Amino acid sequence: MKIGCVQLNVRFGKVDENFERAEQFIRQAAQGGAEIIVLPEMWNTGYALEKLPELADENGERSKEFLGRLAKELSVHIVGGSVAIRVGEEFFNTMYTFNKEGELVGEYSKVHLFRLMDEHLYLQAGDKLNRFALGDIEAGGVICYDIRFPEWLRSHALRGAKVLFVPAQWPTPRIDHWKTLLQARAIENQCFVIAVNRIANKVENFNGQSMIIQPWGEVLWTGAEDEELAIIDVDFSIVDEVRTRIPVYDDRRPNLYEEVVK
Repeated sequence: MKIGCVQLNVRFGKVDENFERAEQFIRQAAQGGAEIIVLPEMWNTGYALEKLPELADENGERSKEFLGRLAKELSVHIVGGSVAIRVGEEFFNTMYTFNKEGELVGEYSKVHLFRLMDEHLYLQAGDKLNRFALGDIEAGGVICYDIRFPEWLRSHALRGAKVLFVPAQWPTPRIDHWKTLLQARAIENQCFVIAVNRIANKVENFNGQSMIIQPWGEVLWTGAEDEELAIIDVDFSIVDEVRTRIPVYDDRRPNLYEEVVK
């Protein structure tokens, strides 16, 4: 299956411009044969947290209409990265996923808020897993900082996910952590990890290096340090092969884990 990764240069606070650029890349990816298209985190606003009262998408309506319409028109699955939304007086960092029929199949608000960027001061945390199917592919999705919590990603894999999507705005100073953590999450969960980071100017300090990693830990693709669309062919059957050869899930002893991990 061909995966289109949109490593977008997100314009800080420029919502209309970001929607326009996202649509251009989605259409380009579909024309290039991508069957699943993935966007980065907070692509509608960037980290304009102080401006959320004026910028956030009310109930996510614009984002859902946009993603659902393009998914159906282009007959592609879209993992819509995440967008800043407003629900009542609260704000969330929310991922919407649409199948190629234009149906909303996944909705997830970031569970782990990143205090170093003051997310906890502006956003509310989600409290639900993000499990969905794209055709016959069982999948899960988390957002950026979530990857530092291995038990959270394992929860998705235990429920059948063969691929984990990770939209992010991961900063340049800790990009080595990004690479190492993503490989570890792929190996330990024996699944594909498809992680799409953003690009920004040097002031905001995000430099892409999105990744697709297969269950053995092999990196199939790493993005450049610039805006980019990559279309990568992925063979999801490898997941069953890996899980058969090294039966990690059969050898787990969860009764012991529950006693020591709280």
